[in-house]
Amino acid sequence: MYKLGIIGDKDTVLAFKALGLSTYPVVEPGEAERALKKMVTENYAVVFITEQIAEEIKDTVDEYSQNILPSIILIPNNQGSTGIGLKKIKSSVEKAIGVDILFESEGEEIERR
Repeated sequence: MYKLGIIGDKDTVLAFKALGLSTYPVVEPGEAERALKKMVTENYAVVFITEQIAEEIKDTVDEYSQNILPSIILIPNNQGSTGIGLKKIKSSVEKAIGVDILFESEGEEIERR
């Protein structure tokens, strides 16, 4: 059975524990890299990583993002978003369908009715 997990600062990941996700609170980039590698070997289907931690371990995140599983989703932490998670989603959509359907121009969201 596949699992869901989250890597990030303690304050952010604790909320996800109540939802039943495996939580990996980290302080240093080395801890985050070890947690991500462990989750990859333990058949996690989805790994949420806070944007701030993902920036610190960018090479490792990029390496595992090439794999089908786990799906690595960047999320804001409790301090707010850096915007890299949204950029990654935009890039993935453009790669999948060849057109930018989410934004008219850089950073500007289209209103959908």
